[in-house]
Amino acid sequence: MNKSLETKLRKIKKQIFKPKDFIIADAKDGDMAMGIYTPGPKRNNKGKILKSYKKLNDYKQAMVSMTKSNLIDIMLMSASTGEDLIKKKIFSNSKVTPAIRMNDTTDIWLMRNGNYRSTYPRPFQSARIAFVSKFANLGLFSMTFSKNLDFDLAMLNAYRDFRIEATNYKFNHFLEVFNPPINIGLKSNELGEYINDCIIKAIAGQTIEERPLFLKIAYNGPKAMEELATYDPGNLIIGILGGKKGTTRDCFELINKAYNYGARVALFGRKINLSEDPILLVKLMREVIEKNLKTDEAVRLYHNELNINNIRPDRALLKDLEITDPILKL
Repeated sequence: MNKSLETKLRKIKKQIFKPKDFIIADAKDGDMAMGIYTPGPKRNNKGKILKSYKKLNDYKQAMVSMTKSNLIDIMLMSASTGEDLIKKKIFSNSKVTPAIRMNDTTDIWLMRNGNYRSTYPRPFQSARIAFVSKFANLGLFSMTFSKNLDFDLAMLNAYRDFRIEATNYKFNHFLEVFNPPINIGLKSNELGEYINDCIIKAIAGQTIEERPLFLKIAYNGPKAMEELATYDPGNLIIGILGGKKGTTRDCFELINKAYNYGARVALFGRKINLSEDPILLVKLMREVIEKNLKTDEAVRLYHNELNINNIRPDRALLKDLEITDPILKL
C-alpha cells in the first residue's frame, strides 16, 4: 500500500500543501528514554488512573490500534518494538510508515531516580543501521546543542558518522533537535534564535543525498518557528515535538500555533500516549489543523465524547481548557 508520508512530503516540497496534508506521527519510542513506566499508568474500566503501570504488550497494542485508525502517517518506535511489529506485518497493508529511533542521547535518559538531564547531554546510539535497515527504511536521529564547544562538537561528529553509515545503506532519516535540558544563559527569544542557527549550521554542509527528510524541534514561539519555516520553504520541512503531556488545550494550542507559523509535521509522544482516549485526541488534532474546530471547541468536544463513552477525564473541563505552557501564550 502507498504510504501517506511519501505523498504528503511531495506536496509539501512542491508547496501545494493543504491542511489535510499535515503529517502526524505517534511517537511510541519512549522505551528508549523512560524504561518500565513508558507505557503509562493503568486505568480502570472507567478510565481512572491507577498507581500501577501498563506492560510492553499494552504499549504495542496501542501502536497497533493507532496504526489501524489511519489517523497518523508515521509510527515511531524503538528498534526492538519496531522489529516485532513490522515482522508481524502490522504496516504491510497500512498507509502508515514505520520509523525507528536510531539514537538516545543522554538528555532523553528519563529513568526513575536518575538525574542525567542536570548536565550537558552526550551523544549515544543504541540502534545500528546494519540491523534496522533489514526491516525499516526510516529513522530518527536526535541532537542537542548546549552552547558548549566540546559537547556540541561531539554531537555534530556523531551526526556526521550516522550520515556516513545511513548513506551507505541508503537509509532515510529525519532530524530531531532538542532544546538543552540545562540553563545555558539565554532568554526565551534568544534560545529560539540559537537553536535555529544551530540547525542551519548542521545541515548546510549536507548534499541532497544525506539531508534529513524533515525536522523535529521544540516550539520556541511564533517568531522562531516562522523564521525557520520561511528560511528555505519546500526544502526545509519543519516538524514540532510534543514535549510534556500538559492539558488537552495545550495539545491543541501547540499543534495549531505550530501549523499557523509554518510547521507541517507534528510528532507527539506523551501528549498522545497519556491521554484518556488517544485515537479521539488525534482525530480532533486533525480537526483543529483543518480549521473545523477552534482549540477550545476541540477540548469541549473531547470531554463530551469521553462522557458519552463513560471515560473519566483526568482533569475537570475548566482545568483542561487552561493553557499552562507559557510559550503557548505568546
